[in-house]
Amino acid sequence: MARIAGVNLPNDKRIEIALTYIYGIGRSRAVEIVEKTGVSPDVRVKDLTEQEVAILRREVEQHVVEGDLRRQVYASIQRLKDINAYRGIRHKRRLPVRGQRTRSNARTWKGPRASKAGKKR
Repeated sequence: MARIAGVNLPNDKRIEIALTYIYGIGRSRAVEIVEKTGVSPDVRVKDLTEQEVAILRREVEQHVVEGDLRRQVYASIQRLKDINAYRGIRHKRRLPVRGQRTRSNARTWKGPRASKAGKKR
């Protein structure tokens, strides 16, 4: 089992897919990393050599991933809250931030509907 950026990659997945288990690496970046390192995109994680794992690890370290990225995102949201920007206020109130309607949707953010008294039928 290969461990890259503090994440155990699943053994039976192709390396392109397995890299997406790292927070901050999606499909396009995973493909880019595999191309840069020269590792075959079809090879499974369990078939990687130690040298290939080391090369991949070095390439992933070039990007902001996992804990650093999570801290960066948290700091960005916290900055918006601190300066009382509109988006920060939406974050504080746990409402949609990107302009979605809230009259009929936004159940993920708002939680389950509150029941109204006397509304059985």
